[in-house]
Amino acid sequence: MYWCKFRSLTTTAFFSGILLLSGLQSCKPDIKQTGAVLKYFDISGFFKADTAKLRKLNPEVNKTVTHNGVTENKTVHIDNWGHELNLFIQSDINRPAWKNSYRVQNTDSLIIYQAKYPDLRTVRVVIKKDKDKVKWVLIYNHTKNLLYETREKLSYFPDSAYLIEKWQQVRLMGRNNYRIQGFLKTPKQIKKF
Repeated sequence: MYWCKFRSLTTTAFFSGILLLSGLQSCKPDIKQTGAVLKYFDISGFFKADTAKLRKLNPEVNKTVTHNGVTENKTVHIDNWGHELNLFIQSDINRPAWKNSYRVQNTDSLIIYQAKYPDLRTVRVVIKKDKDKVKWVLIYNHTKNLLYETREKLSYFPDSAYLIEKWQQVRLMGRNNYRIQGFLKTPKQIKKF
């Protein structure tokens, strides 16, 4: 009878310890908080700044969503731009462990980051710039494991449009194709028409 109580206490302590250790990773400071210099373009910071700007502008968006060939189109106001552009934000390549994981090709107007290793989620990033202003961003992500394979192509044109294309093959469930396309109608664009 007492061994049951002891066993459940031991099991509880063991799982609590694992939970605590796994939670410590989330307490690790962000690279920007440590004062470290970013090696690559700050994708996360760029999109977080743009989501704040879009939240303030609150533009109308002509949004088209396609799932496995079925399309729906609406004109909407996006309530949560951080959620809408989360795939872009999550494609940040500035983690300390990845500081030497990308080949960089730099020209006057393009920055290209190409993953050196196939297990990295963000495979390629292409950024078109005009002086210091970002004209567009193109991101390719790929994840493959025993359960599923996912490919993403993310295109972003500041103050204008975004496109999320996602192909997913899930074991035992089949294939899914998603396409989310948004055209922004900012006050400047409305005045032009």
